Amino acid sequence: KMTLSLALVALISAFGSSFQYGYNVSVINSPAPYMQDFYNRTYLDRTGAPMDSGFQTLLWSLTVSMFPLGGLFGSLMVWPLVNNCGRKGTLLINNLFSIAAAILMGTSELAKTFEVIILSRVIMGIFAGLASNVVPMFLGEMSPKNLRGAVGVVPQLFITIGILVAQILGLNSILGNAEGWPVLLGLTGIPSLLQLLTLPFFPESPRYLLLQKGNEEQARRALQRLRGWEDVDDEIKEMYQEDQSEKEEGQFSVLSLCTFRGLRWQLISIIVMMMGQQLSGVNGVFYYADRIFESAGVASSSIQYVTVSIGAINVVMTLIAVFIVESLGRRILLLAGFVLCCASCAVLTLALNLQATVSWMSYLSIACVILYIIGHAIGPSPIPAVMITEMFLQSSRPAAFMVGGSVHWLSNFTVGLVFLYMEAGLGPYSFLIFCAICLATMVYIFVVVPETKNKTFMEINRIMAKRNKVEIQESKE
Repeated sequence: KMTLSLALVALISAFGSSFQYGYNVSVINSPAPYMQDFYNRTYLDRTGAPMDSGFQTLLWSLTVSMFPLGGLFGSLMVWPLVNNCGRKGTLLINNLFSIAAAILMGTSELAKTFEVIILSRVIMGIFAGLASNVVPMFLGEMSPKNLRGAVGVVPQLFITIGILVAQILGLNSILGNAEGWPVLLGLTGIPSLLQLLTLPFFPESPRYLLLQKGNEEQARRALQRLRGWEDVDDEIKEMYQEDQSEKEEGQFSVLSLCTFRGLRWQLISIIVMMMGQQLSGVNGVFYYADRIFESAGVASSSIQYVTVSIGAINVVMTLIAVFIVESLGRRILLLAGFVLCCASCAVLTLALNLQATVSWMSYLSIACVILYIIGHAIGPSPIPAVMITEMFLQSSRPAAFMVGGSVHWLSNFTVGLVFLYMEAGLGPYSFLIFCAICLATMVYIFVVVPETKNKTFMEINRIMAKRNKVEIQESKE
């Protein structure tokens, strides 16, 4: 059952970390014109000459793309940090990045410097890169197997809530205006402060305490608190079995993970799922949404409210995923999600092409955007991080998150850079590329990825061992 301790630790770590990742993904969309204006004024004050448009475009694309680049750096820090400082320790240290960036961004206008904003986006990216990998790992290791999927989707739920809150606060009437944008950017430090004050009162991951620190006493106490009952012998025993079968292999670094035959298909699977998640065009669709609504005749003053409602749909569908992932399973949600995304991209291409000639096509394109977002929110967005936790054992999990996280952020960065050019060259046909990527990912998942719900980490490991054609060392009782 879900205990209060487990529920609180899931909420605190997801609100303090994942929420801010979502918030910072979308926070600079609304105030962009005011921030660019500030870049211009500052440059004019310093040099006495206005900024030329090429330089301004460069500065703005740096402001946007430094976030995923920082995310890549953050992912590369996962393995050393979680092994040395623990999962909880890493989350606590990570808050310092976010608080520093929030202070810098909040005071950038007073200090009359735009370079600080670009630097803060890198720091915020490092924070998000760590958060997006450590929170799913931490929560996945703390949850009992029958709740692992549901608790594992919580970080993604908070990412979507973060996106929605940033969209609401970014409305022109609230903070998305010339006076309010520094406050909008600086608010991101508040969840971190709350996490710094509350998370220390909760236990560290029992698996980390037992298998990496070798402290059975602390692991037992942590488990008793999280489960709400005294008898946790079965789980301790299962962890020891996992430990035994891994003793022969030792702790994995990223290099040994990539060359180890026994984890080959797990590794390929998370790379495919993470690439599929980002390259399936979710950022493109969010980015395109405003223009699709504009061409459908939505008044430009109302577009920001439509964007907010899309953010709300995203939250609701992810919330539904939390409740259905344990009953339907991971595989069904991934497949259904990619089918929806694939179909909506195909129909969207058609609708955008016929928009000029057929009057109701613009409404069809709005429907496609909404369907696409529903599809992405139930499967491709939340499930891959849950699967990394489940497909890898304790010794290889940090390295696996580091690989998965790096692929995630590199793909995110690539879409951000390439999408503008793709759109300029291909127009609406760019969605056919996304359609093909969704289809390929779907076929791969159908053929290779097993269902992992309600299985222990060892059982999942045995299923994958058959696929890898390796023997597993079973401990003799």
